[in-house]
Amino acid sequence: MRATSRLAFMLGLTVALLAGVGSAAWAQAQGPSVTVGGLGYLQYQYQFHTDSTINGHQNNFDVTRGYVNVIGKLGHGIYARVTTDVTRCCGAGQLTIRLKYAYAAYTPENSPLTFKLGMIHTPWLDWEEALWDYRMQGTMAIERGGYLTSSDFGAGIDGTFKYDKFNFQAVAVNGEGYGNAPGDQRKDFEARASFKIMNTDLPGRVGGLRLTAYGHIGKPTTGGDRDRVIGMLSYKSKMLTLAGEYGWTRDSTTGNATITPVTKRDGQVISGYGVLNFPNSKLALLARVDVTDPNTASAATNDQLTRIIGGVSYQLSPNLRLLANVDNVSRQGGNYNNAFNATRTAGAFVAQISF
Repeated sequence: MRATSRLAFMLGLTVALLAGVGSAAWAQAQGPSVTVGGLGYLQYQYQFHTDSTINGHQNNFDVTRGYVNVIGKLGHGIYARVTTDVTRCCGAGQLTIRLKYAYAAYTPENSPLTFKLGMIHTPWLDWEEALWDYRMQGTMAIERGGYLTSSDFGAGIDGTFKYDKFNFQAVAVNGEGYGNAPGDQRKDFEARASFKIMNTDLPGRVGGLRLTAYGHIGKPTTGGDRDRVIGMLSYKSKMLTLAGEYGWTRDSTTGNATITPVTKRDGQVISGYGVLNFPNSKLALLARVDVTDPNTASAATNDQLTRIIGGVSYQLSPNLRLLANVDNVSRQGGNYNNAFNATRTAGAFVAQISF
């Protein structure tokens, strides 16, 4: 049995077990339930530049992501989630099923805190993706740079106070991300806190004028440093989203803590974006600029990347959103080899479907 088939079988078995547990609990307490939902990104992409080794412009239809969510509300403040992720990975580029989230959560009665254990959301990316609201276009700047992952193995606490005027999340995780092996005994500690300065017509954890901070202290396998700090000022209402963030990163480049001295490299990620939802319309305009510099100490490495994104979206129905966008990335100094040049400017039409 191939790996994808085994994973599909495991997913089906998980759904059946959760459904069985949920049905039995429902019969006894008439409270718990299990639901299954999905989210997919369907895409056509056209590359405006060409690689000198091939003929013509790359253009392809693709399914860039597919998620299946199984959520169990088991009563007494207990909640469980299992999410599988279908994406291209593992060198050969084939579509592969992998586990994205698998955790249990507990919220004590009348408590502002929720405790989680398992393969859980990390504090920053899930929150920022809700603010930006266009994950269908691609990952956030700090994730594209390889500095953060959206899920990891560990334990955490979520908190929300005064109708999300203040919310936070703190976790202790392996630090290697959900797509990698757990690593050694070292752990990473991450925390985000968001404070609402002013209300708007949009409630929730990302609505209003907010000041948000994130900190991350960790050590990769074999030792060294893996530290991040992010600060953001954001505004979100039903009509307008505006956000600006600055991220600082520090990583060890030797890959082994026994090497003396340990070489460290500081980087930075600057991102600003906006979304305009036209009143009484299903149309929206979006724009984003990301500047990623993995080595701020050297101006001669030509490794600073600037990405500019622009697009227009249309909410065809509550379950179907369409997006046409252009994504251009340029390198400091303009040093473009074939591999970089072939993918640096792309136009895409994306459909996001949820159920």
